[in-house]
Amino acid sequence: MLCRRSASRRMRWLGCYRLGPMWKALLVFVVIAFAGQLLGVLFNKSWVQPERPRSLFSISSENGQVPPGSCRPHTHVMFLKTHKTASSTVLNMLYRFGEEQGLHFALPVGYQFGYPLPFIAQRVKGYRGPHVAQFDIMGNHMRFNKPEVEKVMPADTFCFSILRDPVALAESSYAYYKNVAPAFRRAKGLGDFADNPRKYYDPRLRNNHYARNLLWYDFGLDHNANFSVSLAKRGEATIRRNFRLILLSEYFDQSMVLLRHALCWPLDAVVSFSLNARQQMPKGRSVWVGKAAAPAPLSLTEEQRQKLREWNALDWHLYQAFNHTFWAEVERFGRARMEAEVILLRSRREILARVCLRDGGQPVEASRIRDKAIRPFQSGLVKILGYELQPGLDNATKEACLRMIRPEIQYKDLLDLRQFPRAQQPPGQAVAAGGAAVRRDPLSSRTGEHLGESIERDWDRTILVRNQSIQQVDELESDTGLVDLRSAPELFLILSFSTVIGVIE
Repeated sequence: MLCRRSASRRMRWLGCYRLGPMWKALLVFVVIAFAGQLLGVLFNKSWVQPERPRSLFSISSENGQVPPGSCRPHTHVMFLKTHKTASSTVLNMLYRFGEEQGLHFALPVGYQFGYPLPFIAQRVKGYRGPHVAQFDIMGNHMRFNKPEVEKVMPADTFCFSILRDPVALAESSYAYYKNVAPAFRRAKGLGDFADNPRKYYDPRLRNNHYARNLLWYDFGLDHNANFSVSLAKRGEATIRRNFRLILLSEYFDQSMVLLRHALCWPLDAVVSFSLNARQQMPKGRSVWVGKAAAPAPLSLTEEQRQKLREWNALDWHLYQAFNHTFWAEVERFGRARMEAEVILLRSRREILARVCLRDGGQPVEASRIRDKAIRPFQSGLVKILGYELQPGLDNATKEACLRMIRPEIQYKDLLDLRQFPRAQQPPGQAVAAGGAAVRRDPLSSRTGEHLGESIERDWDRTILVRNQSIQQVDELESDTGLVDLRSAPELFLILSFSTVIGVIE
């Protein structure tokens, strides 16, 4: 009796004695459902992943994606891709947006529009005469030539470009083009070059344009002209007439905010990961990480930095003038508004990095990237870094993320293949993995030591050959008649007379 009374009190305390069979069954169902949810949280790994975006680049007003107002997105865009100015990252944005919107690209026959020669319209693949074919976006390397550009692009095209401090540009240019520019190749180091540039510089030698007033040259102006204030101002005025917006690589995020509003593009169209970035030399060390032979250090004294500004005086004038213009644009936009939009852009970049990228979103060496089709091409004295995708992405998210990290050469090949599917692929004598390296075989191992190659290990411990004998692809075309290397799915490189020939930016 005592046990029955105790059980009766417990049932009365729970209130279960008042529940009918239907309510008891409902209670059991709720308990089971709760237990299932708890087990799902404990054992499903997807709970630690951030929410996947439905579309990274759709033009939508959702969440403030499109700038406020009644503007219409620009779909006719020409970007003058200057050298060593974060321009590869900007080009990736144009590729992504154009691909997403189904726009038609003005693509080079090779990888550059005949650079370093002035641009001519015949260098555009599919060009059949002034405005015969419709082209929406143009952005690969060229030496600007306005009359020829106007033959290709519509009259309402939005033209813009990007600049960089000439000293920082010289440091990057030296690191990338040491083996290409005779002036750099002859100097012991960048400091040695800065101390006496005329000792090493010969304007008659091919590729020496990389060593003096490179921005001025890319804009189609005479980079060897003696500096004068009147000459510099005339060149500045010419650029202002031809380009509606000039960005600054040192203020990249602010530049992207201005560009986004100028083009009336959604936020995600200008969110990016840094592409074609070089591995930085650790502080306190005079060698580059991972290199078999250490080049001369690039550290400069303040006196040498000033000498480089004087040597690149035309570029320095442009940078100062458009720096002033840039911040005037920011003032018109509104400082507080700019700060808020930069925070929004950086926050979005962090979210997409967590969604898309392994290793916390940090760039990694090409040899660590398992997917050879997205390895960045290697050139110069430094290692060019890339990214690895997060595993387990759904197909839509994976494709959107892949667009953001696909290297320039591979992306151009992909767009070319889609835009000209019937074009015949030229025969290649050898295949390279993602454009970053070539696997060695017994025949090439005997010649490798004579080509300036350094041996590295792939992620799976196989031996890689890293090319340091770099030629421009357009030089390759003019010298050998080869055209339009492809990656399908991996980039083709030509091995000619046991020399690896690649592409540099």
